[in-house]
Amino acid sequence: MLAASVLRLTLPLCWLVAPQPTQPERLFHSRDRSDLEPSPLSQAKPIADLHDAQSFLLKYGWSEIPSPKESAGVPVGFTLAQAVRRFQKANRLPASGELDSPTLAAMNKPRCGVPDTRLPPRAALPTPPALLTSLGLRPRARQKRFLQMLFPKPDGQQEDASDTGASRAFSKKTLTWRLVGDAYSSQLSGDEQRYIFRLAFRMWSEVTPLDFREDRTAPGTMVDIKLGFGRGRHLGCPRVFDGSGQEFAHAWRLGEIHFDDDEHFTPLSSDTGISLLKVAVHEIGHVLGLPHTYRVGSIMQPNYIPQEPAFELDWADRKAIQRLYGSCKGSFDTVFDWIRKERNQYGEVRVRFNTYFFRNSWYWLYENRNNRTRYGDPLQILTGWRGIPTQSIDAYVHVWSWGKDERYFFKGSQYWRYDSENDQAHTEDEQGRSYPKLISEGFPGIPSPLDTAFYDRRQQLIYFFKESLVFAFDVNRNQVLNSYPKKMSQVFPAIMPQNHPFRNLDSAYYSYAHNSIFFFKGNSYWKVVSDKDKQQNTRLPLNGLFPKKPVSEKWFDVCDVHTSTLNM
Repeated sequence: MLAASVLRLTLPLCWLVAPQPTQPERLFHSRDRSDLEPSPLSQAKPIADLHDAQSFLLKYGWSEIPSPKESAGVPVGFTLAQAVRRFQKANRLPASGELDSPTLAAMNKPRCGVPDTRLPPRAALPTPPALLTSLGLRPRARQKRFLQMLFPKPDGQQEDASDTGASRAFSKKTLTWRLVGDAYSSQLSGDEQRYIFRLAFRMWSEVTPLDFREDRTAPGTMVDIKLGFGRGRHLGCPRVFDGSGQEFAHAWRLGEIHFDDDEHFTPLSSDTGISLLKVAVHEIGHVLGLPHTYRVGSIMQPNYIPQEPAFELDWADRKAIQRLYGSCKGSFDTVFDWIRKERNQYGEVRVRFNTYFFRNSWYWLYENRNNRTRYGDPLQILTGWRGIPTQSIDAYVHVWSWGKDERYFFKGSQYWRYDSENDQAHTEDEQGRSYPKLISEGFPGIPSPLDTAFYDRRQQLIYFFKESLVFAFDVNRNQVLNSYPKKMSQVFPAIMPQNHPFRNLDSAYYSYAHNSIFFFKGNSYWKVVSDKDKQQNTRLPLNGLFPKKPVSEKWFDVCDVHTSTLNM
């Protein structure tokens, strides 16, 4: 399998090699192009015979580069039949080794220009100019160095520590990008292109601790990822685009992404052509360090898969990128399950729930059935929860019993009651008194501001947390229990000595998905001993806290995104 080191960036960046025009005219995105005659699109030459197939297999890493002593186009170490068989197997075709019609059709599919597989060490040998031309490369003095970059050392060989392309991943978490000024597409407006690229970067940011920022002002050498469109020989790049129909883009790991402007790239609203968003997400994956995979459902498949309007990064793609950059971490203001009742087709009432994570002014819906956040999150609290504070919520409590169904948000010295039917905060109570109200008014004896709170249905008590103290509030008598407040470590003792949050919890909530109470502080969580745990081990203390674990190992992909992409 081709590792992302396929594209070792030992060359100067392409835009530094190419002459830089001063203040280039920006067609389309600076003025109306309706009066301009568009240049005709070049068509890629289809792969139709043995010679074409040999060039394809060599170009995309399915066979080995020949040495100068051997005839151009004849693979070394692998026969053509062996190379074809490998390609057929990867593409789920009968592995006959014959260049039949289905195999040629697979070779002619629109695809990414990054090679698919890793080659033996002989791949670094120089290659005859004629063969380079057939591969879509320019026969220049830097060919050998380009081939060494394109076809890297196999696993097990020592990488040169001085090679800036030796690492598969960026060494920093904040990355800048730019659509280069003289390399916009001729088919979409500049605003459309930049919006699509912002969304593509956001999709990777939703599953990694990476922060992508568009930078349109810094010197080009300071921008981490450059994107541009071109045709044929383009942007000073050693690779040559083949025209519409085959290679639609290629990427340089830790550096650049080039799109073939002969392809019919389309915006988000179109169901024809090639989705620029889907291609951009794929190529960004390469820049970040991911190789191709032939796994069904992966965004890193080399071939373009049409008619996937709601595509996203699948579980394996997420785990692959997180092996390079780690998982997302961070504390939460509050976490809770939102309970609702629905009637099925037979009129029976069913209880449903969603889990929400709140941090600063953002929130995530957690899909428990998929064990990950909802695609497209986070969103702004302002847009999803009308009438409550728009950031830094202290606590959420759902008092849910046979006689009550009340939801409260707390912040500072105040609380808000939420109307789940109309999906907005109440403006006044049944007596006409306005919300928000003082916590001391609605919950006498409870201090403010709070750290967090949760409702225990077993005892019909709200537990309020303030620094190292916990207050047990009886919702039926509307008062704090006589023996409270108590130390948190007394009410919720540690199973393992000293393994306890002790004070200043970030959040506490009962999870209906796990039938357990969880405490959150920083990047860690503690699970409270449940009734089921006590039945299985009677020596466990009542409401004891199991040793802490990382939040990111139980709740996945709760990731921040750059503020410029919040409303996409």
